[in-house]
Amino acid sequence: MFGFYRFACVSPVLKVADTACNTEEIIRSAKIAAFNGAAFVVFPELCITGYTCGDLFHQELLLQNSTRALVRIADALKESGAVIAVGLPLRLFGRLYNCAAFVQHGRVVAITPKIHLPNQREFYEKRHFSSGRDLLRGACGASAGSAAGAVTCFIEGAGEVPITNFITVSGRASGGLNCTSNNPNCASCSDGSEVRVGVELCEDLWTPAPPSGELALAGANVIVNLSASDALVGKRDYRRNLVMNQSARCMAAYVYASAGVHESTTDMVFSGHLMIAENGSMLAESKPFSRETEIVYAEVDVERLNMQRLSEGSFQDFDSRAIIARAATLDCLRGCDTLQYRYVSPTPFVPGSPETRDTSCTEIFNIQCAGLAKRLEATRSKRAVIGLSGGLDSTLALLVVAETFMLLNRPACEILAFTMPGFGTTNRTRNNAVELAKLLGVELRSVDIRKACLQHFADIGHDPQKLDVTYENVQARERTQILMDIANSEGGIVIGTGDLSEIALGWSTYNADHMSMYAVNCDIPKTLVRHIVRWYADRAIHNPSETGVHLETREKGAELAAVLRDILDTPVSPELLPADSNGQIAQKTESILGAYELHDFFLYHFAKYGASPEKLRYLAKYAFANKHTDEEIGKALAVFIRRFFTQQFKRSCIPDGPKVGTISLSPRADWRMPSDASASDWL
Repeated sequence: MFGFYRFACVSPVLKVADTACNTEEIIRSAKIAAFNGAAFVVFPELCITGYTCGDLFHQELLLQNSTRALVRIADALKESGAVIAVGLPLRLFGRLYNCAAFVQHGRVVAITPKIHLPNQREFYEKRHFSSGRDLLRGACGASAGSAAGAVTCFIEGAGEVPITNFITVSGRASGGLNCTSNNPNCASCSDGSEVRVGVELCEDLWTPAPPSGELALAGANVIVNLSASDALVGKRDYRRNLVMNQSARCMAAYVYASAGVHESTTDMVFSGHLMIAENGSMLAESKPFSRETEIVYAEVDVERLNMQRLSEGSFQDFDSRAIIARAATLDCLRGCDTLQYRYVSPTPFVPGSPETRDTSCTEIFNIQCAGLAKRLEATRSKRAVIGLSGGLDSTLALLVVAETFMLLNRPACEILAFTMPGFGTTNRTRNNAVELAKLLGVELRSVDIRKACLQHFADIGHDPQKLDVTYENVQARERTQILMDIANSEGGIVIGTGDLSEIALGWSTYNADHMSMYAVNCDIPKTLVRHIVRWYADRAIHNPSETGVHLETREKGAELAAVLRDILDTPVSPELLPADSNGQIAQKTESILGAYELHDFFLYHFAKYGASPEKLRYLAKYAFANKHTDEEIGKALAVFIRRFFTQQFKRSCIPDGPKVGTISLSPRADWRMPSDASASDWL
């Protein structure tokens, strides 16, 4: 469903050179993985015999038993639709190869020989095996297969088997739709969910040009690696980084299974490292040195990978015909109906690891400051002018401005902040704005806009008792007019405070808070704004001298943190409608639009991965299972889609501002969309 497929990798208990024992354990654990919904199960390199057989690989009996074991595994799993990848030594065309074999529905569907053979220090594979490079190129006198450029080999008991490191779902290598599955809901029949697998064996990944790079360019969206990588001090972290980085470079899933502790320990120890990564993120990883058979699972979002690749030019420029021509084909894989082994973050824009929180927030903050510093220098602005409401966005913007002035060795008093109380301004937000400006040492001025707005109502013939969009927008435009005119008179520029969530939803007044001379928050969604302000509050307490806003003492830092935390606790509101009878905020944005965390979630998956509305709803229900009801999610999703489409005209002319993350809605950068596109299909 929605392009999710469950992958498993296994490090089985084995006995070196005991093919019968190893075969039974492979069958047993493969059945467990298939029973648990795995569509693809990957075992380690040479797992049928054990990687550490040494010169026993030159024994006729071991080679014959290995081939018989492969046929036995295929036959034992013929009732399962899962693809099982196992490693064994195969004698082909008079040479011995270290191979990965793939079985499905009782058939051996593909053989992949290892290309790069390590032959240094503790490794000496060239003593036993030949490189499969020529086999994969179609040389060595192999018999011609049915597809142009493909080669096959004969395996006793299995017949003619394609030799390839590129495997695709039935009927998909040539772009056809002749799926052989009897399942009418088979996800593999959708172009967006098409699975294409590239194959590497251990050392292939460690080379300067791993085969997976070319395979990914040819269309492989999943890379499987059957490995036997020994345990050395520091090697686990290095191996993890290799897998994660290669999955990111290939924009693919990377499924890695390595041999475990039951290999021979004559000269080496193996830890059974199992990993499933997706586009740079680790989805699942095993604990090291398990003495039992270890299986890890993860759901891979193939549809997401395929959609993201559509926007990456490097994946469109490669001639993949030679690789596709030698592809082996599989029957359709079973997709996942439910997600059991995948974490879907409810806050995808927010750094997920507490350990990297300071690094991530510092980097984001530095990008904002560097962008503003360049703009101030380029315009030779004497002052930065900012409207300070006491809300989250203007708070973050002012912190960025203050930090930037310190970066430029300019006094904070050159920053000019304005409070502009209107008909909905509450004492809480105004007091917080005043206190914040005081603690940061900026100049603060106040202009009450109510009199000017009443005059404007009279000028345009609007009844001030009619609390409609005109009533609200008159106030917003009056505030922007003041800021712009003051900036002109003071030789400064107006700093925009609006965030990415507001830009996505069009939650701004056109040519009012929609406009500025430089927008520092334009690429930061509301959930991330909240996260950064909270981080800054913590830093003000623990490291006040590092805040860059001249906090000389911990007491001052504690005062600033207290104000920031009260701002964090204040309901998000434009405060354009009158307060309630208790003087509290009556106009609460999230009561109107729905929770910002939902909108940010939709924005992330919609803009970055092109997720359909059905998939957005599915993912949100999974991520927010214990927080938001199905009705809340549905209502917020409808609001998001409708506003995202209808408010594009505001995004078509937004001010300059720095790109911070991987999603931007600037028409000059990441998002180009017609302002009059219809949302009907999405709604």
